Amino acid sequence: MATEFPVVLASGSPRRRELLGNLGVAFEVVVSGEAEDSAESDPARLAGELADLKARAVAAQRPDAVVVAADTVVAQGALLLAKPESTEENVAFLRELSGRTHQVYTGVSVISPAGRWSGVERTDVTFRPLTDAEMSYYAATGEGLDKAGGYGLQGVGMALVQRLDGDSSNVIGFPLALVIRLLRGAGVAVFGEMESRE
Repeated sequence: MATEFPVVLASGSPRRRELLGNLGVAFEVVVSGEAEDSAESDPARLAGELADLKARAVAAQRPDAVVVAADTVVAQGALLLAKPESTEENVAFLRELSGRTHQVYTGVSVISPAGRWSGVERTDVTFRPLTDAEMSYYAATGEGLDKAGGYGLQGVGMALVQRLDGDSSNVIGFPLALVIRLLRGAGVAVFGEMESRE
């Protein structure tokens, strides 16, 4: 049977709120406030670990709820690109990504009174070779400053991308196919469905 536990999104991201809302899931938002620090250097494991840290922090506050958390890590080879702290750093990130293929990993963790479900999605993203003017223009928009890797698909940043291999919603920070699978595992009705869990 579908769970009767409330659903809590452990993220302040407006993109994650919009994407979860599009699934027909009623939810509250509780931001974890968990520090996104880890000694882990493998990007896939790091994304999963940080998502789990966020989910556990909120689950401790809301043990009555199904808590869903996500964290996105962008990797160019061994280099991990977090959120740029300035337009200058944003340009430096874009220079690293220009004309190359990088990986975007998003870890998703779902914790409920009934258990825990988790996974990590990977998408390969290839940027066009970018001119200095393009990089400066994009960084000046400010669009990339709150995003891992320093760019977003849902705005001007789409023009930077030449090719995507994998789930595009993963690059936005909320891989929908994985999220749907994990939520259904936790008994959450998606798209208004009421499926039997016998």
